[in-house]
Amino acid sequence: MPLTALDKDRLAQQVDARRAQFANDLKQIVEVPSVSAQAKHKPDMRRCAEVAAQLITQAGGKAEIVETRGNPIVVGSFENDPRAPWVAIYNHIDVQPAEEGRDGWTRPPFVCTEEDGRWYGRGSTDDKGPAITALHAAQLARAEQVAINVRLVWELEEEIGSPSFEGFLEVHGARFKPASVLVSDTIWLAEGKPAVPYGLRGLAGALLKLRTAQKDAHSGLTGGAARNPIAELADVVSKCVDARTGRILIEGFDRTWQPVAPEEAKDFVDSGFSVESFKSAHQLDSLRADTPEEVTQRIWGRPTFEVHGIAGGYQDEGIKTVVPPYGEGKVSMRLVPPQDPDECIRLLREHVRKLNPDVEVTHEKGLRAYAGARTGPYAEAASDALEFGFGARPAFVREGGSIGAVLSMAEAWNVPITLLGLSLPADGYHGPNESFAWGQARGGMLTFVRYLERVATLA
Repeated sequence: MPLTALDKDRLAQQVDARRAQFANDLKQIVEVPSVSAQAKHKPDMRRCAEVAAQLITQAGGKAEIVETRGNPIVVGSFENDPRAPWVAIYNHIDVQPAEEGRDGWTRPPFVCTEEDGRWYGRGSTDDKGPAITALHAAQLARAEQVAINVRLVWELEEEIGSPSFEGFLEVHGARFKPASVLVSDTIWLAEGKPAVPYGLRGLAGALLKLRTAQKDAHSGLTGGAARNPIAELADVVSKCVDARTGRILIEGFDRTWQPVAPEEAKDFVDSGFSVESFKSAHQLDSLRADTPEEVTQRIWGRPTFEVHGIAGGYQDEGIKTVVPPYGEGKVSMRLVPPQDPDECIRLLREHVRKLNPDVEVTHEKGLRAYAGARTGPYAEAASDALEFGFGARPAFVREGGSIGAVLSMAEAWNVPITLLGLSLPADGYHGPNESFAWGQARGGMLTFVRYLERVATLA
């Protein structure tokens, strides 16, 4: 039976009564620095898994820490009816690096503090806040006697490309296979404008390495004759992408992807996307384009080539007049269907070899782009659930980021997957002073319970 308006009022009261417990749960897990990219935090990954399992157990679920070749995966189960279908809710609880006083952080990133209904701390919105929201929704669904079983799948390697997730599914996938999957790790268009993405861009990252000497050389004694690896890398990069327009210059790259269909492009614009809101949320002073038509294409429907850093040489205060012996460029490409990450890296490697045969190109396993359903019963369930929880129907768009686990679950389980995130652009995804608002958690609990109720009848 669908929840009535009166039931919604009662459910909202139950959600409001959980605010203090939600804050406590979020604080416990945010204050574990589960930075998967840094080896020094390896013990924290285990501790985060243990904290997560404890939170699930305290909430009345069964928790299992599943070992992988890398960091563990935490699986929480709320079995309400042995005859009912299972829904898996995926989140990740590893986080990006953060350090107070660097990259714009003005507060301790691993101290969870609340100000004006918003919790600050690394991972609060990406993706621990939505994970704790899902945990409370699983409790509420049980209290409401929704005829569905909920399995929480919390990964600890999403921020490094989910290298162990396929292995987890190979060993344990059959045991945990659900009737459908809900992924809560995506971003709205803006506050009050929810979005349900049906597509994700893929990713191919690479390091460009060049060594031209064995040590620093005095630029007065050797300059002009000595090769400068940083200057040479800058030259290579400038011939891979037009820095002003973003146009990718890699030979053959333009043949690897397809533009979005006209009806999709129209949907992007009709979503209500605002260029000014986009700039404000991400604190961007200027863009390469200034119309909704062009900006949405660039962030959702086209591949990119980004330069994340060039390392080497002297980096401290002042100028040290040396010619450095070594340089390294960190780059990546966001991909769209039907691009193959391996093919794109091959094209990059061949292009760089022609430009400068001494530059070594190394890369790790990439991610393909994901394309799901824009319509159908699960999309309608998500739309109805967001209207129930937030009073607004969502836009169905693509998202520019990548979630490796989505592809792995799609291939291993072959079940419907819905991307139903709660984060806002202003929350600081991967940025400084990251935060998550109680309004998003509150509406998220209502949304998730409604969604679970709807999909209980679909399986």
